[in-house]
Amino acid sequence: MSRSGLYVMLLSLFLFSCKDKPKRLPFLQLETTERVVDGKTVIDSTFRTIPAFKLLNQDSAVVTEKDFDGTIYVADFFFTSCPTICPTMHRNLLKVYQKYKGNPEVKLASHTIDVKYDTPSRMKAYAKKLGVEGTQWEYLWGGRDEIYALAERNYLVAAQEDKNAPGGFVHQGYLVLVDKEKRIRGAYDGTQDKEVAQLMGDMDILLKEYEK
Repeated sequence: MSRSGLYVMLLSLFLFSCKDKPKRLPFLQLETTERVVDGKTVIDSTFRTIPAFKLLNQDSAVVTEKDFDGTIYVADFFFTSCPTICPTMHRNLLKVYQKYKGNPEVKLASHTIDVKYDTPSRMKAYAKKLGVEGTQWEYLWGGRDEIYALAERNYLVAAQEDKNAPGGFVHQGYLVLVDKEKRIRGAYDGTQDKEVAQLMGDMDILLKEYEK
């Protein structure tokens, strides 16, 4: 076989193997630590995970990280009286809910950042208005410090009170995709139809990672 023929064959094999290899989503929170072994510096990489939490949902029931065991889920931060991005975010998130409704491997988690106003009963009425039933889509309430720490330190979503902002709060509209090991696998602008479509496509990819 000529050199050019061998090159074509190897290239074809490479493209075929790449085509057949299933796509996997990246990990967005990779942490590195250094340690010295036999006088040499060794770098260890680990994936940061969403920590333990204890919140109340729209039914005033206690919800912890264990309620998301065995599921992938989409997390966001909002408030029910938001006059800016939240209505668009949740209209788009409703598309996600409707697509995966009844799928035991998929959940949604919307955390209120207005902990004084958004009581569980108020969020129950909000969910009902959207047409959300049951607890596949959890609306979560907790102490101010816990909610804000979850947003900024763990889900990497900026959120803060600002009396000069519309509604009194400033926050980002990301929809954060978390896998079954509580690792972040993607973040999407919930106000953009194109990104929400990508989110649902990536959710399908992530679910395939768990197929046996």
